[in-house]
Amino acid sequence: MCHSGVLLAAAVCTKAGKAIVSRQFVEMTRTRIEGLLAAFPKLMNTGKQHTFVETESVRYVYQPMEKLYMVLITTKNSNILEDLETLRLFSRVIPEYCRALEETEISDHCFDLIFAFDEIVALGYRENVNLAQIRTFTEMDSHEEKVFRAVRETQEREAKAEMRRKAKELQQARRDAERQGKKAPAFGGFGNSSSSISSSATTIITETIMEPEKTKTAPIPSRSSGSSKALKLGAKGKEVDNFVDKLKSEGETIVTQSSGKRSSEVAKVLSPPVNTESVHLKIEEKITLTCSRDGGLQNMEVHGLVMLRVSDDKYGRIRVHIDNEDKKGVQLQTHPNVDKKLFTSESIIGLKNSEKSFPLNSDVGVLKWRLQTTDESFIPLTINCWPSESGNGCDVNIEYELQEDRLELNDVVITIPLPAGVGSPVIGDIDGDYHHDSRRNTLEWTLPVIDSKNKTGSLEFSIAGHPNDFFPVTVSFVSKKNYCSLQVRNIELDLVIFSFPTHC
Repeated sequence: MCHSGVLLAAAVCTKAGKAIVSRQFVEMTRTRIEGLLAAFPKLMNTGKQHTFVETESVRYVYQPMEKLYMVLITTKNSNILEDLETLRLFSRVIPEYCRALEETEISDHCFDLIFAFDEIVALGYRENVNLAQIRTFTEMDSHEEKVFRAVRETQEREAKAEMRRKAKELQQARRDAERQGKKAPAFGGFGNSSSSISSSATTIITETIMEPEKTKTAPIPSRSSGSSKALKLGAKGKEVDNFVDKLKSEGETIVTQSSGKRSSEVAKVLSPPVNTESVHLKIEEKITLTCSRDGGLQNMEVHGLVMLRVSDDKYGRIRVHIDNEDKKGVQLQTHPNVDKKLFTSESIIGLKNSEKSFPLNSDVGVLKWRLQTTDESFIPLTINCWPSESGNGCDVNIEYELQEDRLELNDVVITIPLPAGVGSPVIGDIDGDYHHDSRRNTLEWTLPVIDSKNKTGSLEFSIAGHPNDFFPVTVSFVSKKNYCSLQVRNIELDLVIFSFPTHC
């Protein structure tokens, strides 16, 4: 097979040519790559300082790393300057994951290195990434999640203190009533008050960033029977129950109501357990974008992942047919053990080695994709914020418009920052609902659904302040449909019943 001007493989090997970790970016057998690496030390001229050597078919671009070599194997007609730049990036990646440049350390972190290599090169061509982006993509570290956890812990402590204060007030009222010879109020009254406090604390927790659901959720009274969603805005039932259990263990008596407005709101954000078959496919997609106040798109990134879980060994050798109707130009990347040639030609996910099986009872990422753009036409939902100064402050008008008609956005939360210490906003016309968080100085505009029948909407409010006080506006939502048009069509292995949830 002829590959013109592409990077064939990247490897870390010993000075004897033994491969420690190697990632092939084109179809290549294990024997072939081992043979190429074994021949590499014999081609080097120890008397001269070079960064590459060539054979009749390939070029080795290398860099010594103590007792090891970082080697790129390319075609002879590739751009040597670009290859050297790519080599430097590969060499900088190694110390990011390995504390020492030793064979055992490289072996221990081989999968981390392979994932990092895949971020640098896709299908034989260099990606436009730097070291910081590689670390972010591989770790999927979220600053927002860290902030959310810190805020949640603070909120729980404050809610606990508030509950204790209310409990003491009620107990004192009961003692005062007994001293005056009056009948003490029924303990159910304390339960109702406590339930109200608990619900209030739960509401604080639910007003948070978007988080993926856990595979197990604890039962909670008055569970709603709404449709299944793989992502939810807010706290999970297990966290709420654990919070209440902690209070009970510390001597607090908590009597929760089995029905009511607050309880139903808590139950609404919980999704029922997903019914999984012997073959379970899960598609996840995350969209992050930043726009300027003037409307220009600064950056937009879409990351998608197809997860496969097989729980019956008779389905270990299945093949997954993917419907790829994407026209946005996403970059697709299969798992190293997936037959890349088969996927490229027929959009079928199957193992390279037909004698091997997918691991049982384990979630395996078989396909991932990424899209990065600054094209404004790709924005799924546009937000326009128009603050205008008036005599007593600012009149603010915010509008949304759905650009992707085929999408249905659920649990949409548009958060607008407000000036501190100026009181509550005066709400005018509004589509949907709102919540003013005076502690965080934000106004949350909530819409249960935005779809083709509900494409546009607006919110008007007035408050003291200046136009700059109402930025940045943040938006979060979930969706059952993918932004990128990639779906599972069917499974090939006689008749296989499978299940898959999709969330974006």
